[in-house]
Amino acid sequence: MACSGNSTEACGAGNRLTLFNNPNVKPAAAPVHNPGPAGWTGLGCYTDSGTRALANGVATTGGSNALTVALCTAACKSGNYLYAGVEYAGECFCANTITGGNGPAPDGLKGCNMPCNGNASEYCGGPNRLDMYKYGSGTGTTPTSTSSTNTPTSTGTGSATGLPTGWAYKGCYVDNANGRILNTQKPDSQTLTIESCVAACVASGYKVAGMEYSTQCFCGNSITNGGVLANAETDCNTACAGNSKEQCGGGNRMSIYARGTLAVSSPPAAQKSGLPGSWTYKGCITEGTNNNRVWKYKIISSSGNTATSCLTQCSNFGFMAGGMEYGEECYCGDIDEIDAAGSTVAPESDCNVACSGNSDYLCGGGNRLSWYQWTGTPLYTWAYPKGNAAGAYQQLIGGVCIPLLTTPGVNGKYQFVEKYGTGEANSTGAYELDLTYISDVTKAWRPMHVKTDVFCSASITLPDKVGRQINIGGWSGDSLYGIRIYWPDGSPGVASTNDWQENVNELKLQIGRWYPSAMIMTNGSILVVGGENGSNGPPQPSLELLPTPAGGNTVVYLDFLNRTDPYNLYPFLFVVPSGIVIGYYNEMRILDPVSFATIKTLPNMPGNVDNPGAGRTYPLEGTAMLLPQYAPFTDPLTVLICGGSTTGAGVATDNCISTQPEAANPQWTLERMPSQRVISCMTALPDGTYMILNGAHQGVAGFGLATSPNLNAVLYDPSKPVNQRMSVMANTTVARLYHSEAILMHDGRVMVSGSDPQDGKNPEEYRVEVFIPPYRMPGTPAPPTFTIANKDWAYGQSITVQITSGALANPRASLMGAESSTHGNSMGQRTLFPAISCSGTTCTITAPPNKGVCPMGWFQLFILDGPTPSYSTFVRIGGDPGKLGNWPAYPDFNTPGI
Repeated sequence: MACSGNSTEACGAGNRLTLFNNPNVKPAAAPVHNPGPAGWTGLGCYTDSGTRALANGVATTGGSNALTVALCTAACKSGNYLYAGVEYAGECFCANTITGGNGPAPDGLKGCNMPCNGNASEYCGGPNRLDMYKYGSGTGTTPTSTSSTNTPTSTGTGSATGLPTGWAYKGCYVDNANGRILNTQKPDSQTLTIESCVAACVASGYKVAGMEYSTQCFCGNSITNGGVLANAETDCNTACAGNSKEQCGGGNRMSIYARGTLAVSSPPAAQKSGLPGSWTYKGCITEGTNNNRVWKYKIISSSGNTATSCLTQCSNFGFMAGGMEYGEECYCGDIDEIDAAGSTVAPESDCNVACSGNSDYLCGGGNRLSWYQWTGTPLYTWAYPKGNAAGAYQQLIGGVCIPLLTTPGVNGKYQFVEKYGTGEANSTGAYELDLTYISDVTKAWRPMHVKTDVFCSASITLPDKVGRQINIGGWSGDSLYGIRIYWPDGSPGVASTNDWQENVNELKLQIGRWYPSAMIMTNGSILVVGGENGSNGPPQPSLELLPTPAGGNTVVYLDFLNRTDPYNLYPFLFVVPSGIVIGYYNEMRILDPVSFATIKTLPNMPGNVDNPGAGRTYPLEGTAMLLPQYAPFTDPLTVLICGGSTTGAGVATDNCISTQPEAANPQWTLERMPSQRVISCMTALPDGTYMILNGAHQGVAGFGLATSPNLNAVLYDPSKPVNQRMSVMANTTVARLYHSEAILMHDGRVMVSGSDPQDGKNPEEYRVEVFIPPYRMPGTPAPPTFTIANKDWAYGQSITVQITSGALANPRASLMGAESSTHGNSMGQRTLFPAISCSGTTCTITAPPNKGVCPMGWFQLFILDGPTPSYSTFVRIGGDPGKLGNWPAYPDFNTPGI
């Protein structure tokens, strides 16, 4: 995008930054292990577990927050110590001997990985690891006094005055043998006293307080991580920074005070019982090689991470492997990712960090995962059909435009519209495809014309008696207000002559809209919802109705669209018996069809396993459908939404969710998909199944904002049990990214078109493909054929159909709503299976009962012989109660009447 202050310069784009670097500023160097200040020699990384390697913790100038190697060695030299060690970024220890069986760490320098608090360019040990230094070559002597100002050893008894009622000293406890024994640390204080630490813990609602290393205060409700009393009270020998007559712990020693009886827990261990569902502990493993994570989905909980919470989240989202790391990190993934990442089994002792949510249990360690496997009934089962059962992609015809939106017309042809400036310079912006001439591209494509730019507009088929199409909105200027109407004429092999009609000076929206949605309401009016005021402009959080009454204003403000801007564009709209379902961002509600007030708000949609804020509508674009409705149409309707993405990083969603909005207590059912998918499409098939196809594995909608094309098709069969409904079908070789479409053809195949990624990698796509479902593959039964005289149905009417071929022992009929496909939104889609009975070759279909079950409009009627559908015939159901056939009443618009 051009800079607002200089149009000749580029200033990023949507979710994209133009970055610059200053060559005169060099990045900070990685920290190193100090070889030793003058007179000192670095010995490497030493263990410090059990009994202290260096017995004496000392305070340094500036406190722990300012610690450097130089400050620690200076303090130890001043106390006539031979050895100095720095640990945990801010702790200094001194001694004349190395004790407790400690020595060079078996993993070398790996565990000394924490930069010094006072100098990020050098390391100061790590958890239970010391960067060790030795002075000169002498043997040293043990100091006999505490006169050094650098070693403030307490001269008091450790007692304190003025403690709250019930508080008392409980002893000197070993800290950090298995992790911190009190998990909540207050800010270090150079004025710390026993009284001030206890007061801070009381104020935070805790009943245990601990002082350590002169300046550190910790709080909790019990001693955790297997904390035990030190071998001697004298281990807590460091004076409080704020009162040298009081003892405030020592190096890895805490002076513990508590109210009432002190609770002490056992050393933490991996949780192996009381686990949710069918999870089983498998052991401690390393992270992957080359800095690869075993599992990419990460959830951080600094105070609530447990095996129970982590694994429940994993299984809720369909993951059968999971683990915890660093105490507070939860990971979810698949078992095969362990080997793929190069992870190996690690000693159980490496997983030594207590869970942040329950210190009785261990949640991994540094680059170590406590991992678990789901060992019960699989959480999902995906089918992998082979051969004809997997369907196939096939090239259909070379295209003449890069369509933005496609619609199957009631005239048996297919209408394409494209945005200006996308295709060839001589593009007319609209075309009609007649597959009768599939071998002659020139005859197959009829140029049509629009007057304003249809970029990111909406389309539906009107319920008037000729099935006109209306296209609404656009991206700038007059286009934003555009209303374009096409009357499909001709038939396959018979020339069409009508064109799009448009005059923004006569007929236009009340509010300009880019990325709106449209729907036919139960009163026959046209509902238009949402959008923006032009390219990346302010939101239009409102709805309006067409036709606009003379002198009237039908705009209704929708606060929930304003609140969720800009993640609610192209909202999903569906008619249900009680009103209008609208899905936007990660929310859904039902609106009253007259007042448009909210009559029910559903729970928020689930997102990604690690991000509940993932969305489902543009630009976090998923795709949505209504699942089939079956006679007698008494069951609540089910909405299915698949894919989506997150804000920011654009992590594509790997699940489908479904709900019944009109249920008494609607909840979301989540089913994991075989792959992540964003900017995808979904097409309803006449046998009641759904094809999920197109899109990317990563990113969001927009030019150049998605990567890794998803070339696989997935078949979703709602007749199967939940989590067993998806089959991994055939692949294409054509990337179908932003601005791709998929619609149901009259022969039951899926027409796949478009792709306008503008990413410098994948082409703008002219080719038109078909996905051939299994029922149309070679060798399958021939489709049944039928004739029908009455193609204009009233609700509840009995309709006669003559079967002219097919062995129809158990015939079915399906009605597929006329759809327009754009941006994952199939406006007008609906699948109904009406009642059908046959006597010989004469069948009677009972039309759907009312407009709440079946909004008025045009439907493709298919007759099915087992799994095999016929070719379709368009029928109209419910008439034209809104009298759209008389609209618009302008001389340059043709109207069919009612």
